[in-house]
Amino acid sequence: MKKELTFALNYALNKGFQIHPDAFKILENVDVRKLEKIIKEIVREKTKQKLFQINQDDLETYLGIKEDSSLQSEVKVLSDPTNKITSGEGVKGYNALFSSRFNKLKRIISDRPESKMLKSAASLKNAKIEDDLYVCGLVTTRNSERNITKIVLEDPSGSFEGIIFDEELQKTAGTLLLDQFVMARIGSAKNSGYIIKDLVLPDLPEQAKNKSESEAYAVFLSDLHIGSKYFMEEEFSDFVSWISSPDPVARRIRFVLIGGDVVDGVGIYPNQNKELVCQTIQEQLKKAEDLIDKIPKNVKIIIMPGNHDPGRRALPQPAIPKKYNSGLWERENVIMVGNPSVVSLNGVIVSMFHGQSIDDIVKTTPGLSYDHPTNVMKHLLRARHLSPIYGSQTPIAPEMEDLLVIQDIPDIFHVGHVHRAQLDMYKGILLVNSGSWQKQTPFQASVGMTPNPGIAIMVNLKTFQVFHQNYSSNLDNVLQS
Repeated sequence: MKKELTFALNYALNKGFQIHPDAFKILENVDVRKLEKIIKEIVREKTKQKLFQINQDDLETYLGIKEDSSLQSEVKVLSDPTNKITSGEGVKGYNALFSSRFNKLKRIISDRPESKMLKSAASLKNAKIEDDLYVCGLVTTRNSERNITKIVLEDPSGSFEGIIFDEELQKTAGTLLLDQFVMARIGSAKNSGYIIKDLVLPDLPEQAKNKSESEAYAVFLSDLHIGSKYFMEEEFSDFVSWISSPDPVARRIRFVLIGGDVVDGVGIYPNQNKELVCQTIQEQLKKAEDLIDKIPKNVKIIIMPGNHDPGRRALPQPAIPKKYNSGLWERENVIMVGNPSVVSLNGVIVSMFHGQSIDDIVKTTPGLSYDHPTNVMKHLLRARHLSPIYGSQTPIAPEMEDLLVIQDIPDIFHVGHVHRAQLDMYKGILLVNSGSWQKQTPFQASVGMTPNPGIAIMVNLKTFQVFHQNYSSNLDNVLQS
């Protein structure tokens, strides 16, 4: 027993008070620096009332943590690829995937007034352009040379090539990703061909936030990497214990969202076994289950996979297969979803994506880096697609429907993967990259990647006020915003 708690209890006992066992449990979790003051004030007040027992209600009233029965905890899964996955085969499958991508994004951009002037690529070959027209498609080529940029767009009818002379527009074109959907405003060139005068992305409209009616909190976590010897088990356990504490914020937590890489996996990279304390997937998931089981049962826990978790690695990923750990699936307060997924928390729409495509985008786009992941997240939202580039580092399955198009407009966009906790806003959407709970690994150090692990991000779903708890011992470890 803490000496501060012993002193506080002795003080109450010497004043003729009894301590109810339920009150004792709360006192064990109170900040030791505040214990003496709390006990003395409660003893003073109850002595006036001539009541000589300190019970749970006394402490909850004093600490302002009385259980709020009005707090909602309603979860609805709005989108989950787990039961929608119907991969095609070979060329037929990929044709279906890109056809679905084009059609979905064309429908999104059709809400813009310019879309009334859209022409297909094939119809331009024999058309005489007197006024500006629009064409849309997926970017198949982007080349810059001699102060001009050439772009080729492809739609179901064929392809279109245009030239950009404007310097500012060339900068915009330089950020386009291969296989990204874009609409171009075009005019005819003097000698032949077409000039691109503007580029229009699907992007997101400004809209009012959905808000929870009650001040329930959601915790955003990812990249625990349980099973790795670099997993911050002690710090994560401290955080889980805090959720059960009398802290006023902790008592309002009703949701925990884990955005992938729950475990470190097996055989993910060469010689990984040397960095594991749990050598099998089953061991790792059992350890994860034991840790998650300590979270109060009135908290709904939503778990999605990442590239280190078991199951298929190609996007979209189904939920972590039940065969590896049925215990997680059988818990009443745990909801297993695929990657990506969209959930509603008390009416607040949260888009969850592990973030594998950040690797491809950082490597191909000037000005973007792992140090500022929310800038990449903005890029994805403007493109209305979670992984536009095909054939790079991120594996994409030949689904008959492109399940990576961003159709639902979220209130919160939650991503992980890069181990850098960061917050930002984009068109009224709260961007949360939830960092990690794994200390810097030798590989990360070798490539100059500096994580800021051990930061728990919490959002008040009514006010969208953000809180965070930092469990890292590194004083330079800060939450970026």
